[in-house]
Amino acid sequence: MPAFESCSELELDRQLCFALYSTSLTMTKIYKPLLKELGLTYPQYLAMLVLWQQDGITVGMLSKRLLTDPGSLTPLLKRLEADQLLVRQRSRQDERIVELFLTDKGHALREQARHIPSCIINASEKSVETLTQLKDDLVQLRNSLQKDK
Repeated sequence: MPAFESCSELELDRQLCFALYSTSLTMTKIYKPLLKELGLTYPQYLAMLVLWQQDGITVGMLSKRLLTDPGSLTPLLKRLEADQLLVRQRSRQDERIVELFLTDKGHALREQARHIPSCIINASEKSVETLTQLKDDLVQLRNSLQKDK
């Protein structure tokens, strides 16, 4: 059996993609029990973050903010509606457009979620400044990678 040539640039631990992937998995695991208290999954939490910031947006706008396909949001939004956190309604100007409005329960959930960012900061054992710089660097990386699409 021939010996494998050393190809250090292909070692798993040297890959940025693996560092990002494994960190994302770990981050999601930390969020899971925090979000369970709110009755939300991580993707639902991301959608609620957008809606807490801008209520009354369209599914298309939400999709754009979350960098996802609008069709993939439908089951998530149906679940949030079944949980009485939001209402989906057709636009009066264009019935092809679905608008999203938080219910009172959806607005109230924001207060219950206020502690989550500080829990994540504490779990990271990093300063707010360090985490802010990391986030900014990741956004710049994402934007650069999107230019190549």
